[in-house]
Amino acid sequence: MIQASDFINPAKAQGFNTWAGVPCSFLTPFINSVIDDPDMSYVSAANEGDAVAVATGAALAGRRAVALMQNSGLGNAVSPLSSLNWVVRVPVLLIITLRGEPGLPDEPQHELMGQITTRLLDEMQIPWDWFPRSADEVEGALVVANWQMERSGLPYALVMRKGSVDKAELQSSWSSPAKPAAFAADEFERGEPAVTRHQALRTVVEQTAEDDSIVIGSTGFTGRELFAIADRPNQLYMVGSMGCASSLGLGLSLALPEKRVLVADGDGAALMRMGNLATIGAYGQQNFQHLLLDNRVHESTGGQATVSASVSFAAVAKACSYRESREAVELDQLEHFLRDRNGPSLLHFKTARGIPDNLPRPDITPREVKQRLMQHLGADAPWSGV
Repeated sequence: MIQASDFINPAKAQGFNTWAGVPCSFLTPFINSVIDDPDMSYVSAANEGDAVAVATGAALAGRRAVALMQNSGLGNAVSPLSSLNWVVRVPVLLIITLRGEPGLPDEPQHELMGQITTRLLDEMQIPWDWFPRSADEVEGALVVANWQMERSGLPYALVMRKGSVDKAELQSSWSSPAKPAAFAADEFERGEPAVTRHQALRTVVEQTAEDDSIVIGSTGFTGRELFAIADRPNQLYMVGSMGCASSLGLGLSLALPEKRVLVADGDGAALMRMGNLATIGAYGQQNFQHLLLDNRVHESTGGQATVSASVSFAAVAKACSYRESREAVELDQLEHFLRDRNGPSLLHFKTARGIPDNLPRPDITPREVKQRLMQHLGADAPWSGV
C-alpha cells in the first residue's frame, strides 16, 4: 500500500497536472490529494466518458492528463476511447479501479466487470499494467506509462486493486466551481435546506401505495435508505448502472400505464445520464414521476461535489417537454408533487447532506428484489434463467 502522495508527487514532476474523473471509494485519496494541491486541477466529470474527453482536451493543449474511474464506468468511456483517442491517437493516463476482483468479496453489481476489465482494455488495444502497490515501484510505472503513450499514441491504463492506496482526508475547503443556475427557484436562495434525503424518502413511502405504485431508488444511499425505511414488494433498489434509474422507470411506466412509477434519483446520477430527460419528455406518460434528490455531492463515495449547483434540472426537464417541472425544498411541496399525477413530471428537491447512523445494506439480493417485484406485479418473465 502506498500513500496518495507517493504517486501524485512524481506524477506532477512529470507534468501530470490535469486530472478528471468520477469518484470511487478506492480513488478518494487521489481526488482529495489533487484537490488539496494548488498546482494541480481536478474536474469532477458527470460520467467517465466525459472524464476521458476532458483529459483528452488537456492533452490536445499539450498537457499530460489523467482520467480516473471505477471499472463499472469503463463502459461509459468506451466511446471516446475507441472513437476519439484511438482514431486521433491522443494519449491520456487512465487509472481504473478494479471492483469485483475475482476471489475478493464485493457488491454484486461489480462481479462481471471485475472478471472482464482487463480483457476490455486488451480488446480496445489499450496497454495496461497493475497500479503500483509500493512507493519504489511508482517511478518505474510512470516511466513505462510515458513510454507506452509516446510509442503508441494511445491511452495507457493502470488498474488499481483494492488496498493499493492509503486513506487521505481532504484538507482544504473545496466545492464545485459551478455558479447558481440562472433558472434557480427563489427557495434555493435561502441557504442550506433542512430536509434530509431520508425524510424525503419517508414521505415518498407514506404517499405511495403498494397496490398502485412502483418506486425505484437510484444506486448508492438512495436505494439503501429506501430499503431501511420500508422494504416493500413494489420497490426496486438500483445497484450499479449509475444514472439508469430514470430510463428503467420509463420502460416500466410505458409497459404498465395503470401503475404510477416514481423514480427517486440523485443529482450525480441524473448528471451522468442527462439525455434520459429528453427521452422521458418525448415518451413519458401521465404515470411517470421523477423525483430528483439533490444534495450537491457524491455522498456514497466520500462527498465529492457534483456540478448540480449550476443546473436547473426543472428548466432542463421543461425544455425536454416534461408536462410539469418544479423546484422545492419543503416537505409540503413534495407531498403536493406526489399527489399530482400529471406526468411526466419532475421535482428538483434540494436536500441536506448526511445519512442516518448505522444505515443497513439490503439483506435481499438484487435478483430477489427483481423477482419479488415481478411477482408483485403479476408479470411473467420474458426470458429464462431468472
